[in-house]
Amino acid sequence: MVYKERYQQLLDNMNQYNSGEKGITRVAYTNEEQACLHAFIRLCKDENLQIHIDHCGNLIARREGSVPGLQPVVIGSHLDTVYQGGKYDGVVGVTAGLEIIKRLNERSIVTKHPIEIIAFACEESSRFGVSTVGSKAMAGLIEKEKYRHLVDRDGISMEQAFAHCGLDFSSIDQATRVEEGFHAFFELHIEQGPLLINYEKKIGIVTGVAAPVRLLMKLNGKASHSGTTPMNMRKDALLGASELALELEKAAIAEQEFGTVATVGVLDVVAGSMNVVPGEVELTVDIRSSSVESRERVLQHLYTTITNVQERRQLSIEYNVISSEEPVLLSPTLMKELETICVEKELSYHYMQSGAGHDSMNMTRLGPVGLIFIPSLDGLSHHPDEHTDLEDILLGIDVLEEAVLRSASVI
Repeated sequence: MVYKERYQQLLDNMNQYNSGEKGITRVAYTNEEQACLHAFIRLCKDENLQIHIDHCGNLIARREGSVPGLQPVVIGSHLDTVYQGGKYDGVVGVTAGLEIIKRLNERSIVTKHPIEIIAFACEESSRFGVSTVGSKAMAGLIEKEKYRHLVDRDGISMEQAFAHCGLDFSSIDQATRVEEGFHAFFELHIEQGPLLINYEKKIGIVTGVAAPVRLLMKLNGKASHSGTTPMNMRKDALLGASELALELEKAAIAEQEFGTVATVGVLDVVAGSMNVVPGEVELTVDIRSSSVESRERVLQHLYTTITNVQERRQLSIEYNVISSEEPVLLSPTLMKELETICVEKELSYHYMQSGAGHDSMNMTRLGPVGLIFIPSLDGLSHHPDEHTDLEDILLGIDVLEEAVLRSASVI
């Protein structure tokens, strides 16, 4: 099939831009990412798209509609990767947009609304510790002074990285399109989780993007000799932390109907030794859900457990909430449209939330958003072994194409 061979060539073309030997490393605002961006621009020009790079480095490739002044229907994702990432995260969504434009041009299809492909800059947090920078700027959410002096592992600031790409960081605010708005925004992305594979579904229709509450915690007990301190006289900070972790898991399991998850990602025994009862432990907590109420119930259970553990184990427990973000709900109208398309195409589908952040969540400030997931083998993402079958990508593109055409109004 011509689509299959052509799309594989397009994907391979983008993934040749890689600075690493393991997986794909195409980090934001680097030579490799910029080379990939400009290679994609050349392909867009071949399809007679109008090209614009905004003040944040977002690429906007536009196919005009037949009716002047109508808001665009947008297909967007990103080309940057994490360090030693995979071949599919982000780049599938951008190349899918170009494949759809190729199909429309081949069939001489004219739409009333303009159609845009956007390759957002710096979606991944790998380089500067902040994510979805390009879509935040477009949505008017950028914290310019907070971001300006963030540095990467080589001490290069974000402002310097912008200058390396010929961009002026001071004008990043001008990337906003809030006043203009979008008629609809769509993103096609690999799932980054195991649900579609495990449930044997071809399409994920995303209902919302979960948001985290994150805490840093420190437990202080009393370090003492492991051989001479009786069990009933210990103030073991590690056992207290373990109890918190297990209760956190229990609370999240009780909320799983809401897709709520909770993780202790770091547990560090300070000055730990085999023959010492742990006296100080530090840990991190990440609680995510698209339901604020569900997430709050897990958090309150954690707080109750903290009080109980402090009293029973005679520990001092300090905690600090370092972030608390609001979940983003996507367009019910576009969800229903995607469901209708799946039914018409006889494709199995599953309604689901996204536990990971995407550019889509920021685009809800500009218009209705539809986010489509396709299966990822073993749920792997941000990993050299990340894999999505070509047939599954093409099915996702077929659904995306139909959704875009219905929103853009074919003449």
